Amino acid sequence: MKKEAPRYMGGQAVMEGVMMRGLDRWAVAVRNLDGEVEVEVHDTPHWTEKWVHVPLVRGVITLAESLNLGFKALAWSADRQLPEEERISSKAMGWTMAIAMVFFLAVFLVLPALGTSALGDWLDVHGFEYHLLEGGIRMAIFLGYLGLIGLIPDIKRVFMYHGAEHKAIAAYENNVELTPESAQRFTTEHVRCGTNFLLTVMVVTIFVYSFVGRPALPLLVLSRIVLIPLVAGIAYEVIRYAARHMDKGWVRFLMKPGLALQKLTTREPTLDQLEIAITSLKAVMTAEQLAEVEARPKAAIPATSSRPTFSPA
Repeated sequence: MKKEAPRYMGGQAVMEGVMMRGLDRWAVAVRNLDGEVEVEVHDTPHWTEKWVHVPLVRGVITLAESLNLGFKALAWSADRQLPEEERISSKAMGWTMAIAMVFFLAVFLVLPALGTSALGDWLDVHGFEYHLLEGGIRMAIFLGYLGLIGLIPDIKRVFMYHGAEHKAIAAYENNVELTPESAQRFTTEHVRCGTNFLLTVMVVTIFVYSFVGRPALPLLVLSRIVLIPLVAGIAYEVIRYAARHMDKGWVRFLMKPGLALQKLTTREPTLDQLEIAITSLKAVMTAEQLAEVEARPKAAIPATSSRPTFSPA
């Protein structure tokens, strides 16, 4: 019997809502200032179609496409949380996103490179140990950043919607009734989560940057930026492989740190938030997928699930 093709579903938490991406459409569902649910649906771009069989390159293109959709979804959701007269222009939002990208590069790539250069001389660290030190500094900054922003009330709500996104996808991929009550019983962990991807990126940087050695400081910093596509491509292949082989014990073991890290970026959602996530998810389904979901029996499932929510990617 031919193995059933994987059903690709992914998403992202936004301001008071969730963005979901399906095969042909992507959608954002949010709860606006009046407490009503608003949904925006668009056709999915297919940048990766001609690169889907090219390892590394497909990861870079996929990341670029995901960032593009993510920024659009975040901008739209943020506008829904403001009175119409206070909404910012698309140009202003573009500049905001650009500044955010520069901040990310400065904090998570340039700062660790500069800090390791100084600390490495002081500790007299060389070779691969130097790159392990840089990776450790980068990880410490990353974990500290997640811990600090998680204290902000608005970010906590985004993390709750992040949990809602994972639970809604889990209910869909595990063939149960797609309702808030049913989805609530699943874990907030997901192997394809962006948090897991970022952790994988940070591990991959240690090995990729080790091939560069330790050139002069300007070249050292430049290499961290120039090699981002290669690092992202490798990390994508690792996550892709893991999602396809979560039935293997050693793969589940290696994925545990990334799944555990999601405890910092997800929170248990409310039923109202799960309603938003499910609304967004249904908005991107094909007619066949929606019919299959609507035909699912209204049967009880276990009260809890310790199983990570995953499917082949």
